Amino acid sequence: PYVVVSNHQSSLDLLGMMEVLPDRCVPIAQRELLYMGAVGVVCWLGGIIFIDRKRTHDAISVMAEAAHTMLSQDVR
Repeated sequence: PYVVVSNHQSSLDLLGMMEVLPDRCVPIAQRELLYMGAVGVVCWLGGIIFIDRKRTHDAISVMAEAAHTMLSQDVR
């Protein structure tokens, strides 16, 4: 298993990252991206898991659920 951390510079970077990331990869992004028009739609359609960084407890529970699913399905 590994973690890929990316600090994108524009909304077009997201499209490139989705192409470069390995299969069966679980992308996680800040919830604010969901409300950025076309970028949010592309992220949602791409299966990105959104976390709300302002609500720490909710973010932790979403990441814990994602981790549980990743372990049970042997996903990176």
